Order: sequence, then C-alpha cells, then structure tokens
Amino acid sequence: MMKNIPNLFTLLNLFFGCIAVILILQNGITTLSNADGTQYITMPEKISYASFFIGLAGLVDFLDGMVARLFKVSSPLGKQLDSLADVVSFGVAPGMILYQLLRMSFAGQENGLDISIVWLLPALIFPCAAAYRLAKFNIDDSQQYGFKGVPTPAAGILVASLPLIAWYTNSPAVLAAVYNKWVLYLLIVAVAWLMTSNLPLMALKFKDYGLKSNMPKLVLLLLAIVSAIFLRWLAVPVIFLLYILVSLLTAKKNYGEG
Repeated sequence: MMKNIPNLFTLLNLFFGCIAVILILQNGITTLSNADGTQYITMPEKISYASFFIGLAGLVDFLDGMVARLFKVSSPLGKQLDSLADVVSFGVAPGMILYQLLRMSFAGQENGLDISIVWLLPALIFPCAAAYRLAKFNIDDSQQYGFKGVPTPAAGILVASLPLIAWYTNSPAVLAAVYNKWVLYLLIVAVAWLMTSNLPLMALKFKDYGLKSNMPKLVLLLLAIVSAIFLRWLAVPVIFLLYILVSLLTAKKNYGEG
C-alpha cells in the first residue's frame, strides 16, 4: 500500500490537469464593442480558474517526488506515470490555453471568431514539444541534478500564468501583449525550442545542505520572492527568464557535480 502513495499524488496531478482542460474548453469567448464601434474581448474567468488547477497540478507534481523519496518507493511505473500525467497537466492544458489565447487575439478583428483553424494550430506545437521533452527525460539518467532543456512543468506553468496576468493586470501594454498573436506565436516557438533543447539548466533539488553548492538556487529563490512581491502574476515569466539566466551562468555546476 505504501508504495502506491506517490502514484496517488501523480494521479491527482492528472486529475487537476483534466479539470483545467475542461474549464479551458468551456470558457464562452465573446466580443464586445466600445462606443466608437471598435471590438475588444475580455479574458473569460474560467480560463483563469484553469490556471489555478494547473498550479495545483504543479504543487502535487512536486509533492509526489518528495513522498517517493520519503518512503523510498520510487519505481519505473511511477516514473512513467508521472510523465503521462505531466503531458496532460503541463502540455495539453497549457496548449489549450494558447489555442484560446490565439482565438482571443483574432476575436478583436471583424469576424475574428470565424478565423480558419489553421491560424490556431500552432498552439499544438507546445504539447508536442512537452511530450518529446518528457520522453527524452525518461531515457536519460544524467538529469538528476541538472536538466537538458527547460522542464515541462516550468514551461506549462509559464503559459498558465498568462490568463492570470491578463485577468488581474491594470496595464494596457501587458494586456495587449498577452492578446497579440505574433507575441503568442513567438512564445510557442521559443518555449518549445527551450523544452527540446540541450541547454544545461539546474534542477531545483538540493543535493546537499552546503551553502556554496546551493547558492544559485538560493539566489533564484530570493529573486523569485522579490519578483512575486512587486510584480504579482507578472513575476512568473520574470522568474522563468531568471531561472534560465542563473542556470546558464552556473552551467558547470549543473552537470559538473551531478
């Protein structure tokens, strides 16, 4: 029974991911008009709820690894199950968010909701890249204390932050960026490349309790806290970029000691 506890956490990760997908696909996107006749769209609240469920999936994904190490019950089954859950929660669900954001980016145009699906299909590059990243991770035993490419959960949470940024922001410039199709296309290509690349990025596990060896992680944690205080949800993409920057600046540590 004890050995199945981490797997129950993993299945909860998948459960939250499925709820997120349901909420994303039932959002009811509509267009509104200003007094001067210009069209605009608003972020449906259900998509922001989906972002919270992806966040919960991320929390559970973190805990299942901790529980497995605590009870010393890690297994090949758990590893495969974890990847299957992650591809839904941090691949498919964020991909659907990108799909809906692209729809909303076109909705401000005349007859924008009738846009050809061809313009929306690039969103599916994201879950495909996530699946590739997870499969590559599963067959590479060298990624215990350092990653090759951005981890799928980090990429998924980055995308999940976009509806929350749009829902809670008071900045027209930030809102315009979230709903800009060219920004979204660039984001899809860039993050998909980061996931499938071999960039040496640090894992957030603590190999020991030494201050010197864990300094990059502690610096990142401090920067993350400061960013969250001042930037709120906008802190997520900032932390994502800081994670890549700090990792690249300490690339030798990522693999030199792992």
